[in-house]
Amino acid sequence: MSHQRRIGILTGGGDVPGLNTVIKSVTFRATELGYEVLGIRRGWEGLTHIRPGEQQPRPYVVPLDRIVTRAIDRTGGTILHTSRTNPARMRRDGLPPGLPEERASAMATGEDDFDLTPLVLEHLAALEIGCLVAIGGDDTLSFAARLHTEGFPVLAIPKTMDNDVPGTEYCIGFSTAVTRAKELINRQRTTLGSHERIGIFRIFGRDAGFTALYTAFVTSARCLIPEATFELDRLAELLVEDRERNPSAYAFVVAAEGATWAGGALEELGPADAFGHRHKADVAQVLAAELRERTGIETVASELTYDLRSGEPDYLDQLVAITFANVAMDQLRDGVTGKMMAVREGRYAVSPLPGPEEHARRVDVPTMYNEERLRPRYDGLLGRPLLLGVPVSG
Repeated sequence: MSHQRRIGILTGGGDVPGLNTVIKSVTFRATELGYEVLGIRRGWEGLTHIRPGEQQPRPYVVPLDRIVTRAIDRTGGTILHTSRTNPARMRRDGLPPGLPEERASAMATGEDDFDLTPLVLEHLAALEIGCLVAIGGDDTLSFAARLHTEGFPVLAIPKTMDNDVPGTEYCIGFSTAVTRAKELINRQRTTLGSHERIGIFRIFGRDAGFTALYTAFVTSARCLIPEATFELDRLAELLVEDRERNPSAYAFVVAAEGATWAGGALEELGPADAFGHRHKADVAQVLAAELRERTGIETVASELTYDLRSGEPDYLDQLVAITFANVAMDQLRDGVTGKMMAVREGRYAVSPLPGPEEHARRVDVPTMYNEERLRPRYDGLLGRPLLLGVPVSG
């Protein structure tokens, strides 16, 4: 890699606050080290759909330097844009326009499925990229791991509001999500109190309940997480109890989108995405109807998910984004690739790239969640890490 002084950087999956901070920090540090930086637009789609040497209506590659990235860390989102493209599992209707049929057939893995990894490697070579920095959650980073197994140098930076990427205790976007949720819930308390209602707040967490759990921790709320099945009657009983004890006569619960209850399951809607995920029905709407029937109290559902990923990052996400970017460039300087930046046992570290066979990191229910009271545990915290979860060791 020493003869190739050009790196690429891309963002994949859902956007979170802090992505632009990583892009800027990588660009600043990489140029200090003598590297040229290319931004790949629209995540992995940029490396499947680009036609090197040809002009395209919307270019997939943009040069990055200190002038271009100087102020981008002051805003949320990603200047490189993003997609949920998975080059290893491409459907026929997602193939790049103009790809010759014989070339597509050579990469077919089924009647309507294609693995475009060879095309991605070809495009990386044509762009003369010597190392790729991939920023994403476990889905995006699973393809980064695939490139690593193919021998291409990759460095990864984890981001997701769910905070569930295996191998790290912290992912960019998590702190801002909890901060936003706390602000939004506290604003809506006034309406709940004015009408003496029960509120259900739906937030991210398909497979892991960290965002719901930590939001409940800082708002003194009940919470529902995917890792622990609950009883609807017990939830109704607790919320009625909370409402009766509250001088303002309201109660609320924070529900992760993947929360499940005994004897019930949320319907999955629409087609699966490139990583096999389908949208779940709105748990807040379903629970609001169930609780209204059981309690006779007006119950309202509030969808917070997309508000949590909007706007600029809070200080912790800004701090971690800058640090992850610079640790990644330290790895590049030292000739180390095939690693993900991480927090392990409360310290900055590096981890192996998470492969597609690895499961999402999940809440440790016995130490973090009170299943009887449907709330976070507030006891036994002495000696626990700052972020309370089970440390990732190794």
